[in-house]
Amino acid sequence: MTAQNTTAATTAAKTSAQSKVLTPIAWKFPITYTILALVSLIFFGLIGRDGETTFRIATSGDLFAIPDVVVSSTVAGLILSLILVVMAASSVYLAIKRITLAAWFPMVFGILFVVSFLAWAGGGSGGVIPLTTLLAGALALSVPLIFGAMCGLVGERSGIINIAIEGQLLAGAFLAAVVASVVKNPYAGLLAAPIAGALVAVILTFFAVKYWVNQIIIGVVLNVLVVGVTSFLYSTVLTEDPELWNARQKLPDLPIPLLSDIPVLGRVLFDQNILVYIMYVVVIALQIFVFRSKWGLRMRAVGEHPKAADTVGIKVNFTRVRNTLVAGAIAGLGGAFFTVGSGLAFGKEMSAGQGYIALAAMILGKWNPKGALLAALLFGFSKSLGNTLQSIGTPVANELLLMRPYIVTVLAVAGFVGRVRPPAASGTPYVK
Repeated sequence: MTAQNTTAATTAAKTSAQSKVLTPIAWKFPITYTILALVSLIFFGLIGRDGETTFRIATSGDLFAIPDVVVSSTVAGLILSLILVVMAASSVYLAIKRITLAAWFPMVFGILFVVSFLAWAGGGSGGVIPLTTLLAGALALSVPLIFGAMCGLVGERSGIINIAIEGQLLAGAFLAAVVASVVKNPYAGLLAAPIAGALVAVILTFFAVKYWVNQIIIGVVLNVLVVGVTSFLYSTVLTEDPELWNARQKLPDLPIPLLSDIPVLGRVLFDQNILVYIMYVVVIALQIFVFRSKWGLRMRAVGEHPKAADTVGIKVNFTRVRNTLVAGAIAGLGGAFFTVGSGLAFGKEMSAGQGYIALAAMILGKWNPKGALLAALLFGFSKSLGNTLQSIGTPVANELLLMRPYIVTVLAVAGFVGRVRPPAASGTPYVK
C-alpha cells in the first residue's frame, strides 16, 4: 500500500506541475494581442500621419444632431495604442495566472484597434470617416452571409454538411431576379428565392440520404452545376431580352417610425427593406428554436447521436431531409439580396464566394445562431471598411483591402479562434 500511495502521489504531483505549464493554445491570444498592440503603437502612434481625422457620426434627418468628432491622427493613435498595450499586458498576466479573459475583452480590443487604424488612415489629407455609412454598409454586406450561415447551421446540426450554400445563394439570386423582372414586382422575386434554394437542397438530400454519397463532394458538384446552369441561361436567355427577363427590381426601404430617426442605430438597423427585417426574425427564431423547442432538440439529436434518436422514435432521415430543405430556403432568401434586395440585375457568378465565407462564419460562430451572426457581421464589416478606406484615399494598397475578408476567413477555418467541434454525426449517413 505504501508503494502504491507513493506512486499515486508522484503521479498527482506530475499532473499538477503539467497543469501549471501553459499550452501553445493558451498563449495564442495574448501573443496576438501583443503583436497588434505593438503594430498600433509603432505605425499608428509613434510614426503616425500628420493631420486630423474627422469621425462623422450623425446624418441629415436624424432625430437630434451629433457633432463631428475631430481628432489629431497621431495623438489619437498614440493614446489608443497605449491602451491596447495595457490590455495586451493584462492578457499576458491573466494567461500566466490561468485566468480566462472576460467575453467583452476581444470585442473592446478589436474596436479600439480599428478606431486607431481609422484615425491613422484618415490623417494626412483630413479624411472624413462616415461611421453611420460604414456600419450600414457592414450590415448590408453581411445579409447574404448571415442567411448562408443560418442555412449551414441548420443543415449541420441535422447531420448534413452543406457545401452547396454558394450554389443556393446564386440560385436564389437568379430566380428572384427573373421572377421579379417578369412579374414587375420585387416581392414576387422575394417569394421565389427560397424555392430555388430548396430545389438545390432537394438534390443534395437525394444523393446524401438515399445513396450515401460523400456530402462534401455533392456540395462542390452542386456549386459547379448551379454556376453552369445560371451562366448558360444568362448568356442565352437573359441577355437576349433583358427588359423581360432581367430588368432591375428593388425592394423598397421600410423605415420604422421614430426608431429610424435615432442617430447611427436608426439608419443602420431600422431603415431597411423587408429582407433585412426577415433576417432579424430568422436569427432570433433559430436562436430560440434550436435550443428551446422540441424541433431543435430533435434536430440536435439526429446530428449528434442519430442511433439514440432512432431508438426513441425520431425519424432520423426524414428529419434531416426536412431540415435541409428549410435550410436551403433560408439560403435562397440570402441570394435574393444580391438582386431584388440591392436593386441589381442578375450577373454571372454574382455570389462571388459568399457561400464559402458563410460557412466560415458558421464555424467561427460554433454552430450557434448568435455566434454565426456576430461572425458574419465581422466579415461584412471588414468588407465595408475596405470600401470606406478606398473612398477616402487611404495609403493602404487596394489589393490589401480586398484581401481583408478572405484573410479573416482563412484564420477562422484554420482554428485560430479556438477549438470548435462540429456535431458528432455531421456528414455521416445514417443506416437504420
